Amino acid sequence: MTEFDEIKSELREFNEERDWDQFHSPENLAKSVAIEAGELLECLQWDNSYNKGEVSDEIADVMMYCFMLADKIDIDLKGEILRKLEENKKKYPVEKCRGKSDKYDKL
Repeated sequence: MTEFDEIKSELREFNEERDWDQFHSPENLAKSVAIEAGELLECLQWDNSYNKGEVSDEIADVMMYCFMLADKIDIDLKGEILRKLEENKKKYPVEKCRGKSDKYDKL
């Protein structure tokens, strides 16, 4: 069992115990990702003097909803993250983008 599988299992159990799966349509989970991401941004809204505990909580909330959405629509999250990383390596080769923040089509 991978760490991702363990997280997915824990989230499933948590939601099953509360009968919350009925509320977890892909649309609702995607909305929840965006809402929690907004709360994460709020922690850093005015400056960089953030509360690490609050930022950590919001990151965890975002990630939990991402895990639940991936589980709901049967995405291999680890596999997709690694696949997308390889795609990004091709879009952003080190020799073209090191130290730059330009989008790949502007390099």
